[in-house]
Amino acid sequence: MSKGRARTSTSGFPLKPCYEAADLARFDASSELGLPGEFPFARGIQPEMYRTRLWTMRQYAGFGTAAESNARFKYLLGLGQTGLSVAFDLPTQIGLDSDAPMAEGEVGRVGVAIDSLQDMERLLEGIPLDRVSISMTINSTAAILLAMVVAVAKKQGVSQEQLSGTVQNDVLKEYIARGTYIYPPQPSLRLATDILNHSSHFLPRWNPISISGYHIREAGSTAVQEVAFTLANAITYVEAALRSGLELDRFAPRLSFFFNVHNHFLEEVAKFRAARRLWAKTMRFRFGAQNPKSWVLRFHAQTAGSTLTAQQPEVNTVRVALQALAAVMGGAQSLHTNARDEALSLPTEEAARLALQTQQVIAWESGAADIADPLGGAYAVESLTNTIEEKCRDYLDKIEAMGGMLAAIGNGYVQREIQQAAYEHQKAVESGDRVIVGVNRFESDRNEPISTLRVDPSIEASQVSALKKVRSRRNQRSVEQALDDLETAAAGPENLVPPISRAVEAYATVGEIADRLRRAFGEYSEH
Repeated sequence: MSKGRARTSTSGFPLKPCYEAADLARFDASSELGLPGEFPFARGIQPEMYRTRLWTMRQYAGFGTAAESNARFKYLLGLGQTGLSVAFDLPTQIGLDSDAPMAEGEVGRVGVAIDSLQDMERLLEGIPLDRVSISMTINSTAAILLAMVVAVAKKQGVSQEQLSGTVQNDVLKEYIARGTYIYPPQPSLRLATDILNHSSHFLPRWNPISISGYHIREAGSTAVQEVAFTLANAITYVEAALRSGLELDRFAPRLSFFFNVHNHFLEEVAKFRAARRLWAKTMRFRFGAQNPKSWVLRFHAQTAGSTLTAQQPEVNTVRVALQALAAVMGGAQSLHTNARDEALSLPTEEAARLALQTQQVIAWESGAADIADPLGGAYAVESLTNTIEEKCRDYLDKIEAMGGMLAAIGNGYVQREIQQAAYEHQKAVESGDRVIVGVNRFESDRNEPISTLRVDPSIEASQVSALKKVRSRRNQRSVEQALDDLETAAAGPENLVPPISRAVEAYATVGEIADRLRRAFGEYSEH
């Protein structure tokens, strides 16, 4: 056996040299496989999949000021992108205004800085919100940013019924994978549920949550852990929504998911198929959903940022292409492809264009979109799908025995499992058992420098100056009244989206709104 050829999947289970019919001897294809568009949806959620509608091609973008990000959005839409995916800077993600002391040095760095409704107006200026869907990677402050999008749409004359898009709103994974939480888990879960409830009544085309395995995988989990922990979080959200009085078949069809696409092509394809099948069974048999649309797992996929290398960054183009093809073969509803330079910086326009064109080549030249589930029935794919589903069930049973995902997060079980998986992967890379081209094998002495995007440091001063002008021009009495009303509402049981919306429309800032909720809920710190 040659050194560096792993014979296990990234989840650690052994791979056979060849799969055959005997590997599926106990597999009932009629009930476990079926046809595309039919329960249990292993083969995809539409009968003809991409033959009738291609996946939405998104590029995750946002940096600096709202005006700079707006220009990038228009550039990408002009290249044929069909949906926007917004990245926010860290202060916006954790409810800090750009002039907060803790925000210094982070304003506009890893995403766009949004302090008030004025910034959102500039971000979406000239974007037809009745025709372009908006996806926002935002969690702890999700209700605030969603309220801003709705307010901008209103100013454009676009009704809430016409708005389409997604707000991530998956705060549970922040406690186990990302860390951009603000409040303790229970009030955070309340805010997430309030968005679910509000959207089910007023935003019929909006996805009020995108339950995210992406960041769990980026933190070092295996493919099995990514699916299992994501579905465990999803079960928690469903249970919370039901406790709040929401009717299952009213909100369940708008649940959406967000998964990573990693390097092991066949395991990734099987992962998506297993996730769909497991979720369909969970919704139909555990929760008793009657509407077939409630059984469907719709997901956005993004190629794996953690697999990008600073060494030989041109090789990242190949990684991304293969990962994107795996997402398509696995049946994604929308897809973001990372740019080759993202291990070094935010993507340049040229790199972002190539990343988008990677999707376009797959869609229009490869033939991958011409057949629904072209790998369905392959012995290896079906066997891997079965194995992943079985191992996910083992995790879900363990979490259930602990009392659910909140308990599993609280006792550190989920975090420890991810940390151990990340450790094992790093050991395999360092020993050479798992090859990373250009890093631990096939290195090159010729690492040609590539141009990278640099965010102008002066944008922080510009953003702070604009924020001060907003505060000086708004009606301060209206702002204070809206914030007082929000704090009062937070102490009671009412849905918090309407008072947050009123504060947003009065031009209260993200930090001011988050601070009032901090006073009501407290802040979370990891012990």
